[in-house]
Parts: sequence; C-alpha cells; structure tokens
Amino acid sequence: MTSPSLSERERQVLEALIETYVATAEPAGSRTIALRMGMALSSATIRNTLSDLEEKGYLYHPHTSAGRIPTDLAYRFYVDSLMRLQEVSLSDSHQLREELASERNAVDMILGRAAQVLGVLTKELGVAVSPSLDEATLERLELVQVSSERLLLVLTLKSGVVRTIFVEVPSRLDADAIVQAAVVLNGRLAGLKLREIRATLSDRLRDAAPDSGSSELINIFIQEADELFDVSGTAPNGVMLGSAQLLAEQPEFSTKEGLQGLMQVTERRDRLREALARRSGTGLTITIGAEHEDPELAPFTLVTASYRAGPLAGIIGVMGPTRMPYDKIVTLVDHTSRLIGDLLE
Repeated sequence: MTSPSLSERERQVLEALIETYVATAEPAGSRTIALRMGMALSSATIRNTLSDLEEKGYLYHPHTSAGRIPTDLAYRFYVDSLMRLQEVSLSDSHQLREELASERNAVDMILGRAAQVLGVLTKELGVAVSPSLDEATLERLELVQVSSERLLLVLTLKSGVVRTIFVEVPSRLDADAIVQAAVVLNGRLAGLKLREIRATLSDRLRDAAPDSGSSELINIFIQEADELFDVSGTAPNGVMLGSAQLLAEQPEFSTKEGLQGLMQVTERRDRLREALARRSGTGLTITIGAEHEDPELAPFTLVTASYRAGPLAGIIGVMGPTRMPYDKIVTLVDHTSRLIGDLLE
C-alpha cells in the first residue's frame, strides 16, 4: 500500500482527524479538527486540507455526513509515520503480570488468560496461538491407571510444559506391567524431540518389551504414536480468543451485517489461524483492513507480536475494527508478548 507524500500541514490535520475519529467513532469536520488542534489553523484552511487528503486517498465522506473518515491508507500512514507510542501504564502492567503468573506452568492457560486480559485492557478481541511443540524435548513420562480400561499419560517437556493424554487399553493391566512399560518408554524416548519420537517410535520400541504384560502396552504406543505424542494446543486450530462481547459493543458492529461479519470470523477459527500463521516469528505485525489476504478480514485490524521461550513460539495480539487506538494497543501487545516469553522461560 503506497502512501502519497504529505506536507507537514497535511500530516498534522490527518493525525488530528484520526485521533478524533478513534475517540468518537463519528466523522470529523473542519470545526472539530480546528478545536482539537487548538485553533492553530482556521476552519477554512483545515477544510481545504481535508479535501486534499481525500483526493490523495486518505479520507472519505460517508453519504450522510459532512465529516470525513480515515481510510485504511490513512491508518497505515499513521502507524508508520505519525504514531507516538504510549507507555504501558503501571496498573495495566501489574494486571497482566498478576493474571498470567498464576498459570505459570500451563502454556495454554497462560495464553488463554493473556487473550482475555488483553481484550479487557484494549476493549478489542484478544487472540493467541498455541506454540508448536514439535521441537520440544521429552524430559520424562509417567503412566497412571485411572480405570480398568484407561491410563493417563503425563508428558513433561524440558520447556516446563506438562501435557496429559488418556490412553485407552483393552483390559486392566497389571500394575507391574505399567511400571515396567514406563521404565522402557523413558529409557528409549527421554531426551528426544517429540517430532523425532513420532517419526521413529516403532523402530525404537520394536525389541523393547521384556514380558507379555508390558508388551501389550508398548504395542499400543507403537500403534498410536502420532496421537499420543502430538501435543499441539487444545484450542480449536490452536487459536484461543478472548471474549467477543466487548468488540461486539463497538459501533462498527452495531448493525446486523456488522455483527454477522464478526461472528463469521470468530466462529471460523481456521481463517484466523491462516492469517496468524503467516506472522510466526515476525515480531510485531500490524495488518490493516484491505491489507489482509482474506477479504473476510477486511473490516478488521490485527495487531500481533510473536513470543518465544526456548523451543516454544507462538503469537499473541488483538483483533478489532480498523478504528482503534493503535498507540496504546501496539505497546500493550508488545509488552504482553515479552511477559509471556519471560513466564515460559
């Protein structure tokens, strides 16, 4: 999206109009802009400048209003050239740390809480992507019998993540056989990446069972390796969302069509997953309106930052209408991504 060059006056007027529109959700006219700028320019001068900005594609007129509204191009110029980032307030920082630290050992819980708290603090929709754990290393596993036909497999990874998975067995196994199977599995698999375990489990366990009791359980692990050692996030498509209620209350979604568009996006998490997957490892990213490859996301802005802790990496951020307080949201998202990385470490 190429931005036509702007004079200093045009930059000042555009900044004032964007900040006014973000605050009020109402089209802004020359008198409103003049008041916001402290009467530094006359209404006539501002009116002419607004016309020039409209010709250059930064503003447009709603049919029923004399005021103007920023275009996606205007928001992009604001983010790239005009925005002065706010510092994260002490209260917001404290709230984030307090909410997330209580879930220190559960990655999905940390991310779910982060999406919720970001939504509350920004009044947008918090979004998070679970980390891929394929490169995580297995530290140890435990097998706990919970019923006659079910075991609980507890995987502890060196990243500090713990995953629990149920293993269905055809009949009750002898306690000694379960213990022996756990010893064999730890001896053959501990220290390997989960990706390696799934790919080579059959070869590693082919001659591993010393007796018939543990042999039955070892064979189950061989047959179900892809499922038992696939510890991707529990959220649909790996995407977690905060509450959409705050977002639904914004003026952009007050109409039936606007609300339907919001619901379609939040219910089809595969769309969000695709959009967010392109951002993995890219640091702070802001995609505005028509910049999205998916036209269904054109009414929205996504502000995200990647987090990383050892082998764990994912995305945290917010989604909202293109009209949003970018200066506040960008710093909150960046701050949250760093906090998540610290907690996962």
